Order: sequence, then structure tokens, then C-alpha cells
Amino acid sequence: MADLLSGLRPGETWHGEGVLHLAGFADAPSLWDALQPVLVAAPFRHLVTPGGKTMSVSMTNCGRVGWVSDWSGYRYDSQDPQSGRPWPDMPDAFREVAQRAAAAFGAGGFDPDACLINCYEVGARLTAHQDRDEQDLAQPVVSVSLGLPGRFVIGGAQRSGPKQTVLLEHGDALVFGRSARLAYHGVLPIRAGSHDMTGPRRISLTFRKAG
Repeated sequence: MADLLSGLRPGETWHGEGVLHLAGFADAPSLWDALQPVLVAAPFRHLVTPGGKTMSVSMTNCGRVGWVSDWSGYRYDSQDPQSGRPWPDMPDAFREVAQRAAAAFGAGGFDPDACLINCYEVGARLTAHQDRDEQDLAQPVVSVSLGLPGRFVIGGAQRSGPKQTVLLEHGDALVFGRSARLAYHGVLPIRAGSHDMTGPRRISLTFRKAG
């Protein structure tokens, strides 16, 4: 019996009162299908930080506004700066999974208006940062993972200090808010591998209420 149960993953794990990991939560094929027209309208691109460094993660957005970075700084914008057009609408499947995950966290009124879509090739990483560009920091952040595993690291409100690592696998959702809303967090370099759906990459869908 122990061998049979060893491969099972807990469906819901709290890491403190502000971080909720929901293993296997999302309907990954539906999200993948919904993602494809978004990428046609707004392809992945590598953004530049205000300091001039090109990010290793490629990004795009959908929703009323999208997160962008360039020499002018970090901000939300209603238009794709690459095309000059509005960002693609957020697919219903995206909004539904974000709201279900937020409800599991206890934030039943969550209504995201921005979805940042990150593409991590092997070796790409996201350095520790805070999500503080949103107007209402009482709203949680919801992230859904597709493809290769990602090692998500989250600490506290200071860059230094204790950290915990959460392994996010295909179809997992992670929600953070409350005392962890301004926690420093990032993603360690993606390890080599290939996934049947995404190939040699990890995709994350991160939902926020920006305005």
C-alpha cells in the first residue's frame, strides 16, 4: 500500500497562511488550447529591465492590461508596445481557473484584469522580486504552471531571510496573498527536460488584479 500511495501528491498544501499550492488543479489541455490564439496575436518577447538587462524569460500578456518593462520602468499598459494594439482578451478558461484557485485561497471576489504569460526555456530563471505594481495589494496573485517543473522560491518582505521552495508541476496552481502578498519570490533556473505538451520549456500564467 505504501508503494501505491508514494506517487500521490497532496491536492492542497498551505505554506504559512499566505501561500497555497494546489497540485494538479488546472485543466491543462484546455488552457493550452486557449493559449494558442493569444500567442498568435501577441507573441512571446524578451523584455528589457529599466537597467538595460534583457530578461532570460520571454513574456506576453492577455487581459485588459499587460505588464511591461523597458527603459522607462515597470508598469501596466492597455496596449502591446510591440504592435500598438490592445492585448488579446483573457480567455474564459484562464479567468475560470484563476477564480477557482483564488476561491480556494479564500478570495472569492477575485476578478483578474491581467494575465502575464511567461515562457521559461531550459536555464531561464526569474530573480527575486516583489509584485507591487498593482493598485490594490489586498488582491492575491494566482499562478498556473504548464510543462516542465519549476522551483518557485518565496521568502518574506525583505530580500534576505528564510525562504521556502515549492515544486510546481504541470497543471499546478499557486496562490499568494495576505501576509505573503509582498513577499520576495522567484523561479530557479529550469532544469533540462521535455514535456509532451510544451516541449523543452515551462509556461506560467500569472493572474493579477492590476487596476
